[in-house]
Amino acid sequence: MRLHGLSHESFEKEAEIAAWARERGHTLTHTDLWNGETPPDPSAFDFLVVMGGPMNIYEEDKFPWLAMEKRFLKASIEAGKRVIGVCLGAQLLADVLGGPVTKGKYREIGWHEVTAGPDAAKSRVFASLPQRYLAYHWHGDTFAIPPGALWTAQSEACANQAFSACDDRVVGLQFHLETNAQSMAELSTNCADEITLDPVKWPYVQSVAEMTARPERLGQIRTLLDQILDNMAALG
Repeated sequence: MRLHGLSHESFEKEAEIAAWARERGHTLTHTDLWNGETPPDPSAFDFLVVMGGPMNIYEEDKFPWLAMEKRFLKASIEAGKRVIGVCLGAQLLADVLGGPVTKGKYREIGWHEVTAGPDAAKSRVFASLPQRYLAYHWHGDTFAIPPGALWTAQSEACANQAFSACDDRVVGLQFHLETNAQSMAELSTNCADEITLDPVKWPYVQSVAEMTARPERLGQIRTLLDQILDNMAALG
Protein backbone atom coordinates (compact mmCIF):
# COMPACT_ATOMS: atom_id res chain seq x y z
CA MET A 1 0.00 0.00 0.00
CA ARG A 2 1.17 3.51 -0.82
CA LEU A 3 0.94 5.98 2.09
CA HIS A 4 1.43 9.71 1.71
CA GLY A 5 1.84 12.15 4.61
CA LEU A 6 1.08 15.86 4.83
CA SER A 7 3.34 17.76 7.25
CA HIS A 8 2.43 21.21 8.59
CA GLU A 9 5.64 21.80 10.55
CA SER A 10 9.17 20.37 10.57
CA PHE A 11 8.81 18.84 14.03
CA GLU A 12 5.49 17.04 13.49
CA LYS A 13 6.22 14.03 11.30
CA GLU A 14 4.58 10.63 10.94
CA ALA A 15 6.66 9.08 13.78
CA GLU A 16 5.22 5.65 14.64
CA ILE A 17 2.92 5.75 11.61
CA ALA A 18 6.11 5.60 9.54
CA ALA A 19 7.28 2.64 11.63
CA TRP A 20 3.95 0.87 11.07
CA ALA A 21 4.21 1.40 7.31
CA ARG A 22 7.78 0.11 7.21
CA GLU A 23 6.98 -2.97 9.28
CA ARG A 24 3.97 -3.85 7.09
CA GLY A 25 5.91 -3.41 3.85
CA HIS A 26 4.09 -0.25 2.75
CA THR A 27 5.75 2.78 1.17
CA LEU A 28 5.53 6.27 2.69
CA THR A 29 6.18 9.55 0.93
CA HIS A 30 5.27 12.98 2.25
CA THR A 31 4.69 16.59 1.35
CA ASP A 32 6.09 19.38 3.54
CA LEU A 33 3.34 21.97 3.16
CA TRP A 34 5.15 24.28 5.58
CA ASN A 35 8.11 24.33 3.17
CA GLY A 36 6.11 25.26 0.09
CA GLU A 37 5.75 21.76 -1.35
CA THR A 38 2.63 20.78 -3.31
CA PRO A 39 0.87 17.46 -2.70
CA PRO A 40 0.57 14.93 -5.52
CA ASP A 41 -2.54 13.90 -7.39
CA PRO A 42 -4.64 11.53 -5.27
CA SER A 43 -3.97 8.78 -7.81
CA ALA A 44 -0.39 8.63 -6.45
CA PHE A 45 -1.38 7.12 -3.08
CA ASP A 46 -3.84 4.77 -1.38
CA PHE A 47 -3.75 6.08 2.18
CA LEU A 48 -3.34 9.74 3.18
CA VAL A 49 -1.91 10.70 6.59
CA VAL A 50 -2.62 14.30 7.68
CA MET A 51 -0.40 15.32 10.58
CA GLY A 52 -0.64 17.96 13.30
CA GLY A 53 0.76 21.47 13.56
CA PRO A 54 0.78 24.55 15.79
CA MET A 55 -1.39 26.64 13.49
CA ASN A 56 -5.20 26.75 13.50
CA ILE A 57 -7.29 25.67 10.53
CA TYR A 58 -8.80 29.15 10.20
CA GLU A 59 -5.44 30.99 9.94
CA GLU A 60 -5.41 31.04 6.15
CA ASP A 61 -4.17 34.64 6.15
CA LYS A 62 -0.96 33.54 7.91
CA PHE A 63 -0.73 30.14 6.19
CA PRO A 64 -2.24 30.54 2.71
CA TRP A 65 -1.53 26.92 1.80
CA LEU A 66 -4.27 25.84 4.23
CA ALA A 67 -6.93 26.74 1.64
CA MET A 68 -5.17 24.61 -0.97
CA GLU A 69 -4.84 21.76 1.51
CA LYS A 70 -8.55 21.77 2.28
CA ARG A 71 -9.33 21.47 -1.44
CA PHE A 72 -6.83 18.63 -1.70
CA LEU A 73 -8.38 16.81 1.26
CA LYS A 74 -11.83 17.14 -0.28
CA ALA A 75 -10.54 15.72 -3.56
CA SER A 76 -8.81 12.84 -1.78
CA ILE A 77 -11.97 11.95 0.14
CA GLU A 78 -14.07 12.14 -3.01
CA ALA A 79 -11.57 9.82 -4.72
CA GLY A 80 -12.32 7.21 -2.05
CA LYS A 81 -8.89 7.24 -0.45
CA ARG A 82 -8.28 6.09 3.09
CA VAL A 83 -7.51 9.24 5.09
CA ILE A 84 -6.43 9.59 8.72
CA GLY A 85 -5.94 12.96 10.40
CA VAL A 86 -4.10 13.58 13.66
CA CYS A 87 -4.79 16.67 15.82
CA LEU A 88 -4.73 19.58 13.33
CA GLY A 89 -5.18 16.96 10.62
CA ALA A 90 -8.37 15.72 12.27
CA GLN A 91 -9.64 19.29 12.59
CA LEU A 92 -8.99 19.91 8.89
CA LEU A 93 -10.89 16.75 7.96
CA ALA A 94 -13.78 17.70 10.24
CA ASP A 95 -13.93 21.14 8.62
CA VAL A 96 -13.91 19.70 5.10
CA LEU A 97 -16.72 17.31 6.09
CA GLY A 98 -18.85 20.05 7.64
CA GLY A 99 -17.84 19.89 11.32
CA PRO A 100 -16.91 23.36 12.66
CA VAL A 101 -13.61 23.82 14.51
CA THR A 102 -13.51 26.15 17.52
CA LYS A 103 -11.43 26.97 20.58
CA GLY A 104 -11.78 24.29 23.22
CA LYS A 105 -12.81 25.02 26.79
CA TYR A 106 -9.51 23.59 28.00
CA ARG A 107 -6.03 23.15 26.62
CA GLU A 108 -5.24 19.43 26.79
CA ILE A 109 -1.54 18.53 26.95
CA GLY A 110 -0.08 15.26 28.19
CA TRP A 111 -1.47 11.84 29.06
CA HIS A 112 -5.22 11.71 29.61
CA GLU A 113 -7.81 8.98 29.52
CA VAL A 114 -10.00 8.53 26.46
CA THR A 115 -13.24 6.56 26.49
CA ALA A 116 -15.15 5.05 23.61
CA GLY A 117 -17.68 7.37 22.03
CA PRO A 118 -21.34 6.38 21.66
CA ASP A 119 -20.79 5.19 18.07
CA ALA A 120 -17.47 3.36 18.53
CA ALA A 121 -19.04 -0.10 18.37
CA LYS A 122 -20.54 0.74 14.96
CA SER A 123 -17.13 1.45 13.43
CA ARG A 124 -14.98 -1.27 11.85
CA VAL A 125 -11.97 0.85 12.79
CA PHE A 126 -12.78 1.56 16.46
CA ALA A 127 -14.90 -1.39 17.61
CA SER A 128 -11.84 -3.48 18.54
CA LEU A 129 -10.32 -0.77 20.77
CA PRO A 130 -10.74 -0.88 24.57
CA GLN A 131 -13.56 1.05 26.22
CA ARG A 132 -10.94 3.12 28.07
CA TYR A 133 -7.32 3.88 27.22
CA LEU A 134 -4.64 6.46 27.82
CA ALA A 135 -3.64 8.69 24.91
CA TYR A 136 -1.15 11.49 24.41
CA HIS A 137 -2.68 14.92 23.75
CA TRP A 138 -1.54 18.35 22.62
CA HIS A 139 -4.29 20.70 21.47
CA GLY A 140 -6.35 23.76 22.27
CA ASP A 141 -8.95 23.70 19.49
CA THR A 142 -11.69 21.12 19.05
CA PHE A 143 -13.91 19.91 16.22
CA ALA A 144 -17.62 19.14 16.03
CA ILE A 145 -18.43 15.64 14.80
CA PRO A 146 -19.19 16.07 11.07
CA PRO A 147 -22.74 15.37 9.87
CA GLY A 148 -23.22 11.65 9.25
CA ALA A 149 -19.93 10.68 10.94
CA LEU A 150 -19.56 8.29 13.86
CA TRP A 151 -18.53 9.76 17.22
CA THR A 152 -15.93 7.25 18.34
CA ALA A 153 -13.96 8.71 21.28
CA GLN A 154 -14.31 11.31 24.03
CA SER A 155 -12.47 12.57 27.11
CA GLU A 156 -13.19 14.56 30.25
CA ALA A 157 -11.57 17.70 28.87
CA CYS A 158 -12.78 17.41 25.28
CA ALA A 159 -15.97 15.65 24.25
CA ASN A 160 -15.08 15.10 20.60
CA GLN A 161 -11.83 13.14 20.49
CA ALA A 162 -12.33 11.03 17.37
CA PHE A 163 -14.68 10.36 14.49
CA SER A 164 -15.03 7.98 11.59
CA ALA A 165 -16.71 9.00 8.35
CA CYS A 166 -17.29 7.86 4.77
CA ASP A 167 -17.86 4.22 5.73
CA ASP A 168 -14.77 4.26 7.99
CA ARG A 169 -12.44 5.39 5.20
CA VAL A 170 -11.90 8.80 6.85
CA VAL A 171 -10.77 8.89 10.48
CA GLY A 172 -9.96 11.88 12.69
CA LEU A 173 -7.98 11.55 15.94
CA GLN A 174 -7.65 14.60 18.17
CA PHE A 175 -5.00 12.75 20.19
CA HIS A 176 -1.54 11.51 19.19
CA LEU A 177 -1.19 7.73 19.07
CA GLU A 178 1.79 8.10 16.72
CA THR A 179 3.94 9.66 19.43
CA ASN A 180 7.35 8.21 20.28
CA ALA A 181 10.11 9.52 22.56
CA GLN A 182 11.69 11.62 19.81
CA SER A 183 8.47 13.22 18.57
CA MET A 184 7.41 13.95 22.16
CA ALA A 185 10.72 15.70 22.85
CA GLU A 186 10.48 17.75 19.64
CA LEU A 187 6.91 18.81 20.37
CA SER A 188 7.74 19.69 23.98
CA THR A 189 10.72 21.78 22.86
CA ASN A 190 9.08 23.61 19.98
CA CYS A 191 5.76 24.24 21.74
CA ALA A 192 7.12 24.81 25.26
CA ASP A 193 5.26 28.13 25.52
CA GLU A 194 1.96 26.21 25.59
CA ILE A 195 2.88 24.29 28.76
CA THR A 196 1.23 26.62 31.28
CA LEU A 197 1.17 24.92 34.67
CA ASP A 198 -1.89 26.41 36.32
CA PRO A 199 -4.10 23.69 37.83
CA VAL A 200 -7.04 26.07 38.16
CA LYS A 201 -7.07 27.61 34.68
CA TRP A 202 -5.44 24.71 32.80
CA PRO A 203 -6.20 21.52 34.78
CA TYR A 204 -5.35 19.25 31.84
CA VAL A 205 -1.83 20.55 31.12
CA GLN A 206 1.05 18.40 32.37
CA SER A 207 4.72 19.19 32.89
CA VAL A 208 7.40 17.67 30.68
CA ALA A 209 8.46 15.53 33.64
CA GLU A 210 4.94 14.13 33.93
CA MET A 211 4.75 13.50 30.20
CA THR A 212 8.07 11.67 29.96
CA ALA A 213 7.51 9.50 33.04
CA ARG A 214 6.43 5.90 32.47
CA PRO A 215 7.81 5.45 28.94
CA GLU A 216 5.95 2.14 28.68
CA ARG A 217 2.88 4.21 27.79
CA LEU A 218 4.44 4.84 24.38
CA GLY A 219 4.30 1.12 23.66
CA GLN A 220 0.68 1.01 24.76
CA ILE A 221 -0.41 3.74 22.35
CA ARG A 222 1.59 2.11 19.55
CA THR A 223 -0.58 -0.98 20.03
CA LEU A 224 -3.70 1.18 19.68
CA LEU A 225 -2.26 2.90 16.60
CA ASP A 226 -1.53 -0.47 15.00
CA GLN A 227 -5.12 -1.58 15.58
CA ILE A 228 -6.55 1.52 13.93
CA LEU A 229 -4.19 1.46 10.95
CA ASP A 230 -4.54 -2.30 10.45
CA ASN A 231 -8.32 -1.96 10.54
CA MET A 232 -8.23 0.86 7.99
CA ALA A 233 -5.83 -1.06 5.76
CA ALA A 234 -8.20 -4.04 5.78
CA LEU A 235 -11.15 -2.04 4.48
CA GLY A 236 -12.40 -3.17 1.11
